[in-house]
Amino acid sequence: MSRSSHTQRAQHLNAAFDLLAQGSSLSEAAERMALRFSLSRRQAYRYLQEAQEIQHPVSVPSPVIPVTIKISVDVAEQLRAYARTSGLTIGEIVARSVTLFLGPPGESRG
Repeated sequence: MSRSSHTQRAQHLNAAFDLLAQGSSLSEAAERMALRFSLSRRQAYRYLQEAQEIQHPVSVPSPVIPVTIKISVDVAEQLRAYARTSGLTIGEIVARSVTLFLGPPGESRG
């Protein structure tokens, strides 16, 4: 069985949270989660246990895709150094930078 993506995990956790908020019992919620998401009951219970510990639904991240780019060695070294010191991944840094450069979706540039 493959691992769920970050997006799927957030969706499962939010579904568990919703079922508990609606007053479903643990066994009923586990059964519904198992059927809806093709999970084992054991995995459904894990999501439910985690959902009991949060105060509100979690944000669902956008799916990611790999992108290959060519940049100068100097920029690559700066990027790696910044990633090491910031604790962010190179992908997170690039995504944030590009988003800031492009501006909000739908906004005209130029």
